[in-house]
Amino acid sequence: MRVALVHDWLTGMRGGEMVLEELCHMFPRADIYTLIHIIGSVSKTIESHKIVTSFLQKFPMVGKKYRWFLPLMPRAIESLKLDGYDLVISSSHCVAKGVKTGGARHICYCHTPMRYAWDMYDQYFNSERMSPLTLFAIEKIMPGLREWDVKTAPRVDRFVANSHYVKERIQRIYNASADVIYPPVDTGFYTLGQGKREKYLIVSAFAPYKRIDLAVEA
Repeated sequence: MRVALVHDWLTGMRGGEMVLEELCHMFPRADIYTLIHIIGSVSKTIESHKIVTSFLQKFPMVGKKYRWFLPLMPRAIESLKLDGYDLVISSSHCVAKGVKTGGARHICYCHTPMRYAWDMYDQYFNSERMSPLTLFAIEKIMPGLREWDVKTAPRVDRFVANSHYVKERIQRIYNASADVIYPPVDTGFYTLGQGKREKYLIVSAFAPYKRIDLAVEA
């Protein structure tokens, strides 16, 4: 069985890439399709696979400024040619779930529907973070992005959510049901602390939806 894995972008190892790495272990001969790939930015397991990128890879500075290309991402993901596969598994938090599979069965492991297009729009796009001109441009493109996001949901044969919260959002936004499979965690790596302590350590990407500011205030 020929399997293709689709991931939004490969620019570092975060939670989504950890899931992709597990999929690579499950399907060691699978090809990987992605919008952008910074060589060496992900694990050796992922790098060992054949990785196919979109036309966005050709743009200067795309590795550092890939978020600027959000308006082009739907077109870029649809430009990927996935012919001759029996199964496509997308690991999606942006546009990966909108890939055209060429008739192959498509299972989407959905980390979240696009946060910045839906529930968390105001956290990502506001006057404290962006200029009036940038906000104006985003307000113009966002309706089309939301329409595309909903319209392409039926390309997925089966949604898998990483939590019951995400399952509810998939139902509400895409009007689709989803199974829940929690992301893999190496529980043996962690041990329970002894007693109460007054300090906390947070290891996280500094993204708006993570709300690190609340932890600092606390």
